[in-house]
Amino acid sequence: MRLDKFLAHAGLGTRKEVKELVRKGRVEINGQRVKKDDLKIDEQTDQVCVDGEIIAYESAVYIMLNKPQGVVSATEDSRYSTVLDCLESSRNDLFPVGRLDIDTEGLLLITNDGALAHDLLSPKKHVDKTYEVHLEKAWDPQYEPAILEGIRISDEEICQPAVLKQIEDQVILLTIQEGKFHQVKRMMHACDNEVTYLKRLTMGPLTLDEALEPGQWRACTEEEITALKKHKK
Repeated sequence: MRLDKFLAHAGLGTRKEVKELVRKGRVEINGQRVKKDDLKIDEQTDQVCVDGEIIAYESAVYIMLNKPQGVVSATEDSRYSTVLDCLESSRNDLFPVGRLDIDTEGLLLITNDGALAHDLLSPKKHVDKTYEVHLEKAWDPQYEPAILEGIRISDEEICQPAVLKQIEDQVILLTIQEGKFHQVKRMMHACDNEVTYLKRLTMGPLTLDEALEPGQWRACTEEEITALKKHKK
């Protein structure tokens, strides 16, 4: 791997910024100061230091983002900012696991682990996803049996059984295992109600860090990564 790519992937800046680090002599490889940013290195065996600090290479990346409203869950878009813009990362191998609507906030896992993403999104894996749902009018309990049994949202589509917990008159927690197009909004429409605010709180074993404001992110902890991989099996 090229040195500048390695440093950028390690989160030390854009390609332009890390080239400047190398040019200023702040980078050492195996104890030797280097000045060529296009130098080829073995990211598994070579020891790379910046300002005397060892830089570890992460081949797999797992990021928890509190997705804000107004950005799309995609790697690129011609009209809107994407969730990757929130990261300001120079890595080009990251992608969101699944999608949240542009006006939906909350937990989104961003990774480069395709196998994990596939398993988390597979209908056969029955991965729970819990949403905080704010409603236009008070929740009507008469619709709860339909939610628990699997509500019909169109002539052709019936949802799998879901779990509902009422928090306030107009706020519920809804746990589903599918990812149909606008599913939560369509479920509430079928209950003669409309969604005014939607936030995803959990996905499988991953729970949104309450300390993250919309648009903020952090790397997943080792415990969270282990739980995700166990869930995959």
